[in-house]
Amino acid sequence: MPEELRFDLPSSPYQMWADGELQDYLHIPYDGTRVEIIDGEIVVSPAPRFRHNGICTQINNLIHEALIKDPSYRWRSIFGNGLDFVAEQNGYIPDLMVLDADIWKDSWNLDPLHLVTDQAEMVVEVTSPSTAKRDRPPTGKQAGRGKWCGYARAEIPYCLLIDLDPAVSRIILYSIPDQASAAYLHEASWSLGEAITLPDPIGIEIPTDDWKPWG
Repeated sequence: MPEELRFDLPSSPYQMWADGELQDYLHIPYDGTRVEIIDGEIVVSPAPRFRHNGICTQINNLIHEALIKDPSYRWRSIFGNGLDFVAEQNGYIPDLMVLDADIWKDSWNLDPLHLVTDQAEMVVEVTSPSTAKRDRPPTGKQAGRGKWCGYARAEIPYCLLIDLDPAVSRIILYSIPDQASAAYLHEASWSLGEAITLPDPIGIEIPTDDWKPWG
């Protein structure tokens, strides 16, 4: 959906998103198409391709394997869920989120429509041609905008950006979020094909031997 389209809505885009009403109101099919509120704008992205979702599945499986090996392992993961930025009135859908086991249990019991930002220990974004600009750290006039800045402002401890753009082909783990500058102050990076080491407390290694750029 082009960003320049305008709609007359019965409530704010954020409130309709938070209430689970926006997608139906805009007649957007539930076929994997993502509807987000980013910087106050309605952003609609096509369903991710197979490899994109497959990478998230691999990470999800590794976190589950860590739990099987060590029942005291404290981390769980989920993908496809909304993340509500209440203070900013934005709503994102990260490709994957990592949560503490107690938060997972509470969410399982309460079954909320969306999680909120202080429940996420790490977010994962896998870039695609339609989402890369908003997933990456912004440049130029876009300073302070996009999902990367939103995650930092919300002080989510870790943001793992898997950039499959053939011109980039990098994996970057951002940490030490700074709310004032809307930026992460530290990063570690790997090339596609190298094993990613997530530090404690998550503490797992993610092989990327078969990860490939898009296109």
